Amino acid sequence: MSDETQRRAVGALPSGIGRQAPSTPKALTRAVWLLWGLSLVALVGRVVTDWSPELGPLVAIDGLTVLMWPVVTFFSGIVHSYSRRYMAGSAHETRFFITVFGFTVVVVALVAANHIVLFGVLWLTMGLLMAQLIGVISGWKQAKAAASVARRYFLASSALLAVALSALWWTTGATTISGIAASGTLGGTVWLVAAGALVLAAMIQSALIPFQGWVLSSMTAPTPASALMHAGFVNAGGILLTRFAPVITVDPVLMLAIVGVGAASALGGKLLKSVQTDVKSKLGCSTVGQMGFMIMQAGLGFFGAAITHLILHGFYKAYQFLSSGDSVEHNSPTGEIGRREGLVGVVVTILTTLAGGWLFATLTGKGAKVDSGLLLTFFVVFTTLHAARNAVQHTELPATARYGAVPLVFFPAIVLYAVIYEGVSGLLAVGTVTTELTLLHGAVAVFFVGVYVAIETGVHEHSQRLYVALLNASQPPTDTLVTDTGEYNEY
Repeated sequence: MSDETQRRAVGALPSGIGRQAPSTPKALTRAVWLLWGLSLVALVGRVVTDWSPELGPLVAIDGLTVLMWPVVTFFSGIVHSYSRRYMAGSAHETRFFITVFGFTVVVVALVAANHIVLFGVLWLTMGLLMAQLIGVISGWKQAKAAASVARRYFLASSALLAVALSALWWTTGATTISGIAASGTLGGTVWLVAAGALVLAAMIQSALIPFQGWVLSSMTAPTPASALMHAGFVNAGGILLTRFAPVITVDPVLMLAIVGVGAASALGGKLLKSVQTDVKSKLGCSTVGQMGFMIMQAGLGFFGAAITHLILHGFYKAYQFLSSGDSVEHNSPTGEIGRREGLVGVVVTILTTLAGGWLFATLTGKGAKVDSGLLLTFFVVFTTLHAARNAVQHTELPATARYGAVPLVFFPAIVLYAVIYEGVSGLLAVGTVTTELTLLHGAVAVFFVGVYVAIETGVHEHSQRLYVALLNASQPPTDTLVTDTGEYNEY
């Protein structure tokens, strides 16, 4: 660090394999992979024998539980293994591994928790552990400030969840999530308070606009911690809404509001990403947008699609963060805006979209009727096509070859999405809550497409006022910013 009195955070790497290296990272890495193996056994047991034990009122293991266990432990296992080299020689290595493993255990317990007090305590603990990972380099003042920012957001989320759980207990008399779901007394003012608090808690945890500040200020976290955060932690909002689906699906107006806030974040994340200059900030804004898509799917009543999206996004974002070093390019500014797609590219995109929509509807049955399933199909095709185009754009193929490469990437991806969606929906105890389309749904879709097309064609780049507004909105608190390259020096 620039401060001469700062304690060294990074020392020399071990001179020999395993010599002088702490044993804790190795032991915890083995432990988390063991948990992954056991979670796979639980998933297979659920699929084959419909295994769903209940341990009194505290824990209930259902389809969502056994589905998330392998996902959570797999991401954690990758982070543990990657960090063995990444954190080697750091004075914070052991504390980092203990915190990551503790975070994993808490999330594994959270997705199985049935009692509302246990669920609330685990939710709070999960947030505090993630804040500790953000500020794990204790002597770095920017990391400490970022951890403080995140902690305030997570405490607010936990407070809102406490309000929601208390209101649900008050109106239903049930102290378990399953008991709340089985009650037939949801509705009225108390229910509205609970449902609104649940949605706000989910928005904060998933960094939806206007609560994106904590994720944009968390870039001081070690890259493996960022991978765990963006691949797993932010998904908690979708898990929360799925767990309490019977609460938020009572009123179609609330569901429409959830679609609206999700759409706002999906578009806002893309706009914020367009003004970022570093890799991790771009990925952070991308997460804001992708979590918006996930919340939209929950608002449409397709909780299986929301869980599918968070799983696939988790794999994608974990890879993006752990390989972020390969994404750094050293280019001289040219002052030119990249070329936009021509007519051929537009035609290929439209035809691919239509074919993909037909394929997804055929495989899942969603989108064949004029209901919320039609919007689900639209948004799934939209996000998958966008991901395929981004993947192709990062290749060295000539422009003409990319037109054919996009469908080649897109169609297998949409088939995979449909297959996973069907499998996830079959596991979840939460059914699909299809709603009728309204003019407001149509307005959201039209506005979404209009803004997206404007972004893709570069219309927004001609407004200096918009650029400044986006730049300001994407700036984290100033005390979390590293403005001097010397501050990166850990020696």
